[in-house]
Amino acid sequence: MKIANILSAKGMNVFTIAPQQLLREAIHLLAQHNVGALVVAEKSDKPIGIITERDVVRAAAGNENFFAVRVGDVMTKDVITAAPEDDVKSVGQTMTTRRFRHMPILDRGKMVGIISIGDVLKAQLEEYEGLIETLNAQIAPG
Repeated sequence: MKIANILSAKGMNVFTIAPQQLLREAIHLLAQHNVGALVVAEKSDKPIGIITERDVVRAAAGNENFFAVRVGDVMTKDVITAAPEDDVKSVGQTMTTRRFRHMPILDRGKMVGIISIGDVLKAQLEEYEGLIETLNAQIAPG
């Protein structure tokens, strides 16, 4: 199964924020869109970072003025991306090994979506359930 399958099922919405925007705005967008991450980008479609719920918590810890902190100061800068043609299992292994839950998807350098580890697990579960059904049908008496 490919990442493109996940994107076609869930849609290709990507919520972005600029690095100069305040953490207050990031929190509002996360809540408004009910997402766990925002891709940090300038005017282009190329991500320069990602800000997640974990980044917000780290920024808030011990910082009374964290609402006034700029997104670019607390974002994760080393963004790992995938492509629509990448294998779901391989991407899931990368996310698990590297311990992150959100991955922007780029197609020829253009941002076309974002997936979560939950999306990956759901896709794998559906694939395995289909395989089990097929195997059961092949071995069922009849």
